[in-house]
Amino acid sequence: MRTITVSQLAEILGTSVAAGSGEARVSSGVSTDTRTLPVGSAFFALRGERFDGHRFTDVALNAGATALVVDQWEGEAPENAGVVVVPDTLAALQRLAFWWRSQLDIPVIGITGSNGKTSTKDFAASILSRHFKVSATKGNLNNHIGVPLTVLSTAEDTGAAVWEMGMNHSGEIAPLCEIARPKFGIITNIGTAHIEYLGSREGIAEEKGMLARSLPSDGTLFLPAGCDFYEYFRQRTKAHVIPVGNGRGLIRAENLELGDGSSRFKLVIEGEAPADVLLPVAGRHMVTNALLAAGAAWKVGLSPEEIAAGLSATVLTGGRLRRIEWNGITLFDDTYNANPESMAAALETLADTPVVNGARRIAVLGRMAEQGEHAPAAHRRTGELAARRGITVIAVGDGAEEIAGAAENGRHFRDVESAAGWLSSACHPGDVVLFKGSRSAAIERVMNSAFPRP
Repeated sequence: MRTITVSQLAEILGTSVAAGSGEARVSSGVSTDTRTLPVGSAFFALRGERFDGHRFTDVALNAGATALVVDQWEGEAPENAGVVVVPDTLAALQRLAFWWRSQLDIPVIGITGSNGKTSTKDFAASILSRHFKVSATKGNLNNHIGVPLTVLSTAEDTGAAVWEMGMNHSGEIAPLCEIARPKFGIITNIGTAHIEYLGSREGIAEEKGMLARSLPSDGTLFLPAGCDFYEYFRQRTKAHVIPVGNGRGLIRAENLELGDGSSRFKLVIEGEAPADVLLPVAGRHMVTNALLAAGAAWKVGLSPEEIAAGLSATVLTGGRLRRIEWNGITLFDDTYNANPESMAAALETLADTPVVNGARRIAVLGRMAEQGEHAPAAHRRTGELAARRGITVIAVGDGAEEIAGAAENGRHFRDVESAAGWLSSACHPGDVVLFKGSRSAAIERVMNSAFPRP
């Protein structure tokens, strides 16, 4: 965000300066966290179930904030800073982001879906960065707070943006689309993540489909060719719809070869010369994510050769099927999160990974959150899939018992220490070990304990 005065900030937010200096300058964007607050920033005092930013206004001023956005103020006027009082600080943050997005003339790619948002974002950002300065979602800043912060961190000289849009409940995607105003949309898939709150895949599709509804008539929506909600989304968007897929779709992968931790394919875009891609990550589902990103980048204006180079240079965000070699044992760190579909994709990737001389494929799995009444069946299906694919299952923690029970020779450990101890003694060079579970399962603790790295 460009430099503005506190008076200008207040005007944008529809109010006036309540205390302090209206001439103080906001030169370092906005912050909601005093631990990382840059000097010269506007501090928005957000309220939540377990936090209240109003308790830290003095800390923000001492750290160098030049503006405070609060919903009440009774203190003295600060020196060299201004105070702006609003009815709702979160709504004010979103309003400021809406204003700043209107100042940016850039193509925006919006990404949502049950799985693969971050990997698809990483692919798209890597491609676009070969030609543009890119604003891309960092970490998990993809919700009602994260999207405004991402928009507000976008510099004026940015050439393109790739922004994730996540949700847990109905009604959350549409406001994010109003702020971000994407021209290009990607829906990675419709699974059962958050089904506890949305009730059915149809309910999830309706919520994710708000991205499709938000796209302009000259925009483009990209969907997997095998998406069973393809027609549903096509009927609900003014934008052109392009399918992508392995061996099918207007944008597709041909001659796919799954290697040892990588994938090779020929990128085919109708009407363009094909290009060879070496994708530095395993998994058929990752190929689909790469194709979705490739389609959006092509519509933004990049050539297949530029797209192929960008895909090959992608570095994925941590915890997304990151491959690690440890004393001859191959580890797949897919610990960022989990739901039934991403579990299945990770297990299929593990099953496709070659092993020799009797080495084993082992899946260390934790519970899948936000499944509600569907949880027992979802966990059983995961264990059954592992059994069919000849994978040894180690289930860890409360809620993961059903996985082990449905897997042949599955083991369940209550705690990190016992699971890590078993792995340390049982794994041998040549084995391939997958780690995956919902964030609350903290399966990375098992990995780090069993296979410590410098």
